[in-house]
Amino acid sequence: MQSAISFSASAAPVPRSDCAAAVPSSAAPRSLRFCGLRREAFGAKSLSSSLRSTRFSSSCLRRSHSGKVSASLGNGTPSNSGFDYDLLIIGAGVGGHGAALHAVEKGLKTAIVEGDVVGGTCVNRGCVPSKALLAVSGRMRELQNEHHMKSFGLQVAAAGYDRQAVADHANNLASKIRSNLTNSLKSLGVDILTGVGTILGPQKVKIGSGDTVVTAKDIIIATGSVPFVPKGIEVDGKTVITSDHALKLEFVPEWIAIVGSGYIGLEFSDVYTALGSEVTFVEALDQLMPGFDPEIGKLAQRILINPRNIDYHTGVFASKITPAKDGKPVTIELIDAKTKEPKDTLEVPHLYCIGDANGKMMLAHAASAQGISVVEQVSGKDHVLNHLSIPAACFTHPEISMVGLTEPQAREKAEKEGFEISVAKTNFKANTKALAENEGEGLAKLIYRPDNGEILGVHIIGLHAADLIHEASNAIAMGTRIQDIKFAVHAHPTLSEVIDELFKSAKVKVETSSPVSEPVAV
Repeated sequence: MQSAISFSASAAPVPRSDCAAAVPSSAAPRSLRFCGLRREAFGAKSLSSSLRSTRFSSSCLRRSHSGKVSASLGNGTPSNSGFDYDLLIIGAGVGGHGAALHAVEKGLKTAIVEGDVVGGTCVNRGCVPSKALLAVSGRMRELQNEHHMKSFGLQVAAAGYDRQAVADHANNLASKIRSNLTNSLKSLGVDILTGVGTILGPQKVKIGSGDTVVTAKDIIIATGSVPFVPKGIEVDGKTVITSDHALKLEFVPEWIAIVGSGYIGLEFSDVYTALGSEVTFVEALDQLMPGFDPEIGKLAQRILINPRNIDYHTGVFASKITPAKDGKPVTIELIDAKTKEPKDTLEVPHLYCIGDANGKMMLAHAASAQGISVVEQVSGKDHVLNHLSIPAACFTHPEISMVGLTEPQAREKAEKEGFEISVAKTNFKANTKALAENEGEGLAKLIYRPDNGEILGVHIIGLHAADLIHEASNAIAMGTRIQDIKFAVHAHPTLSEVIDELFKSAKVKVETSSPVSEPVAV
């Protein structure tokens, strides 16, 4: 087995040594800056006057496939706007796909431009293949846990795995989902235009390297993202790799340094330690899992890091990483971390940016929700997406999920706006289904306003936490208060009762809302 190093909030290989590599876990989103859309692309001052030619591909920083295509104008209702299309979407990832489907539902003549492959970051290089690998790591952990298996009365021989078969499982899943997305677009009459989309001017896009130009009343940029490689880090694809390489599982290293301890880093640590690797985290901030609620992060460290072959360095980042060569191991230079966060703001008529390309929430479902919101806007409806209602999940074993504010964020907001907050908690050890699964380790936490019952944040670590979070996220999205949702009925025995107990344990000072005016007939 080899050794490796990974970065950009992912896992990558490095030959075994006493040093590790570091890049801030938040580096990738900060560096994208509208996914390469520079102010110069729109002229120095007037953004609406002379729009310079700017290229976008669905993979953003990745080289895209070129190729001519003629814009077939046969889908949906003919455009009444005087343009080839009512809506043109650059990028056929989850965000672009969601926007396209909603646009067709709204009766908009729609096309989607893809310079790489349908499915974008999530399907081909992110959440889909990673979940396939995590499914494998979950099974391995269960089979390797002799005490856990014996508690069920089961005896299992030593667990092993076929590396290529595991890698094929991830690749095949991505291929299947990619095919499903393509077929769904075609079945609804969305034109798929293959090639790099180049914005020539307001409402005008060139497709590929030829002379094909199409016009659209509105344009959405949904170009996704790729791993960010900071200056000083050399990637060779073998001993220093990005998350893209790590997902291919071309080998399983004896030791792997993962730069960044956020969602992606944690997930890769789950996969690689289950398959036999030792892991070293390198985190620029002073604590591991800096984006998590501190209490959840502390419990996650006890469950997901301390018992496993994982060590870590915090408060440092890698100023230089050199791949192994000439018989020498990977070298990683660590220095004290100092954060800098440049930001840019761009406003362009009839041009919208969703998903990873805007860097607001680098989550596939956030991209889809933003795309749907844009379609509502261009259809004449004033729709604003509440980003605090968008859940996030880390698919480790056990899983971690969250929505809304962390406790420190909520306390800061409460102090600024002059209200009180309360915290309620419930343990998985009190849940019958979790105990039946011998998975009682876990905690659910609710942060709320006791004066009016507003849900400010929910954080969960435990069995199927990624599924449980949605009741809370939907409640935040719809403005449902605790005094109302605590009367919802949950099936017994199910894990959903963890959330049921969580809301029931909250102490709200106001009475429940008025009941439904007419009872439902039985």
